[in-house]
Amino acid sequence: MGKIHIKLGELLENKGLSRNKFAQRAELQRTQLNKYINNEVALLSIDVLARMCSVLNCEISDILEYEKD
Repeated sequence: MGKIHIKLGELLENKGLSRNKFAQRAELQRTQLNKYINNEVALLSIDVLARMCSVLNCEISDILEYEKD
């Protein structure tokens, strides 16, 4: 069936943003951010994804990747 891979950690590193600064700008709890970075999120929030894209000035496809089996 495949799975969704969240590339948020890589994006933050490439943009030179710290987790704390990003969490503050995207209005996320640090634990919530860590779950996204570690691909431990069971349900994706479109609100959260929109804030991430806004802060990172990117597209959803820059954050999410579908991996086929």
